[in-house]
Amino acid sequence: MNTASSITKKHAALSTNNSGITRARRNQKIAETLTAWSLTGPALVLLVALFFLPVAGIFGMALTDWQFGARTLSFVGLDNFREVFFDQGFRASLINTVVYVAIVVPGTIVLGLAIALLIESGKSFQAFYRAIHFLPYMATLTAMAIAWEALLHPTIGLVNQTLVGLGLPTANWLRDENTVLPVLAVIGIWQNLGFAMVLFLAGLKSIPQDLYDAADIDGADLWLDRLRIVTLPMLGPVFMFVFIVVALKAFETFDTVQVLTQGGPGHASELLLFTLYRESFEYLRTGYGAAVAVVFLFIVVALTLIQARFMDKRVHYQ
Repeated sequence: MNTASSITKKHAALSTNNSGITRARRNQKIAETLTAWSLTGPALVLLVALFFLPVAGIFGMALTDWQFGARTLSFVGLDNFREVFFDQGFRASLINTVVYVAIVVPGTIVLGLAIALLIESGKSFQAFYRAIHFLPYMATLTAMAIAWEALLHPTIGLVNQTLVGLGLPTANWLRDENTVLPVLAVIGIWQNLGFAMVLFLAGLKSIPQDLYDAADIDGADLWLDRLRIVTLPMLGPVFMFVFIVVALKAFETFDTVQVLTQGGPGHASELLLFTLYRESFEYLRTGYGAAVAVVFLFIVVALTLIQARFMDKRVHYQ
């Protein structure tokens, strides 16, 4: 009887201990959950307030015929979206944007990598060259656009004056339908070049020297072989980051178009963000402009996800 009683007491004590441990673990888990929500809560509130609610508001506005400043509006359903897809002006703006991005992104990446390789291979004045090439990225784009407008002036601009001195033909760069978009793309490359260069320099410094030594031992002692076998594969994450960021910045180009061309001549230099601005704030077609904004958002998000998914499979992470 005493043995059975002691066993029963031990089982009761163990059960009490287990329940106490379970209760303590539950309380600890609740405390950790509350702590996590208290830390992430402000960020989630800001994300909802600054992103999701505006997106929902723009989508709702796109379903109406509201004009900026009007006190009344009517629900029109998907009429604005149908107009967007059949609008020749929007189609031209979309094509211009695709062409612009197709020039700016590879041009920025190639030149940024080339300059980074040249600076990294130099022995002196590296800090000076980095600062010089990074300066356009830090400068106010509107002021730089005005400087470019002076350089590209058809008669007294430095570009045409230099071409005349060399005996080459000149052009009205910002008023010719054949040259205006490539010129804006060159300005976009110039602006983003310093950003790409700095990131590539950081990536080059993170590559272990042992890999280059191993490549030398294997017979890849030429700079082109070292670039192909070691440098480019190890810069994969940097390539992906630069590609996505520069593409997003290219899609969001507005300042240079507004200052230099206002979308002209005709619609030759009109980009999507400028179309959104013009429809919403110049023509006061806010509902239609909201529809353009929704389409623009879907295009940018879709292309970003496709780029990240496609490039991530080809990236070597250190």
